[in-house]
Amino acid sequence: MKKILLFVLVGAVLASFYYFDLFSFTNPAEIRDYVLSYGKLAPIVFIVLFTIVPLTLFPDAILAIAGGLIFGLYEGSIYIMIGALCGATLSFYIARFYGCWIKEKLKNEKFLDIDKSIKKNGFLIIFLLRLVPLVPFDIISYSAGFSSIKYRDFIVATGIGIIPGVIVYANIGAQSLDFGSSSFYFSIAFLIGLIVISMMFKNKIQKKFNEEL
Repeated sequence: MKKILLFVLVGAVLASFYYFDLFSFTNPAEIRDYVLSYGKLAPIVFIVLFTIVPLTLFPDAILAIAGGLIFGLYEGSIYIMIGALCGATLSFYIARFYGCWIKEKLKNEKFLDIDKSIKKNGFLIIFLLRLVPLVPFDIISYSAGFSSIKYRDFIVATGIGIIPGVIVYANIGAQSLDFGSSSFYFSIAFLIGLIVISMMFKNKIQKKFNEEL
């Protein structure tokens, strides 16, 4: 029953892509204009977009920056977090229920073979991967769904691990209106710092995978 309901949901979402021409955005400003056109429903529309973005593999970073641009740092971070967790959940269960079909449809994507590592340190592996913005958000979610990790460990590790990235991207969006200001350059500096730290984590994660595989 769950598989059928999820299949119907995904089908309805995909149909809406064509009807409403969703995710034809080319920059955060276009996303801002689209979301704000819904008035008071803007936060809900933004969360829905973030929830269904894994079905399109549209860059999550652009959507996250748009969140900061639309709602500011604090509210934007909250809405990005909610949307990201909903999107991660959707990706996880699509992969869990329709693993073989998804791998065939997305055969050009490089999924992570993390199942062996997950059995020993599932929470830690997902947490570390979420700290690395260089690894596509949705690819991690799908890869986790292909593995044997429990959903509880996956979603809690995701929620904690994405906090630094969410704040950094939301801050860039919030400060983008003050392009050239010291606040804007600080936000870019934070992003660069996060990427540098992420590269360090990425090397450690790869080393850990090699030791356990």
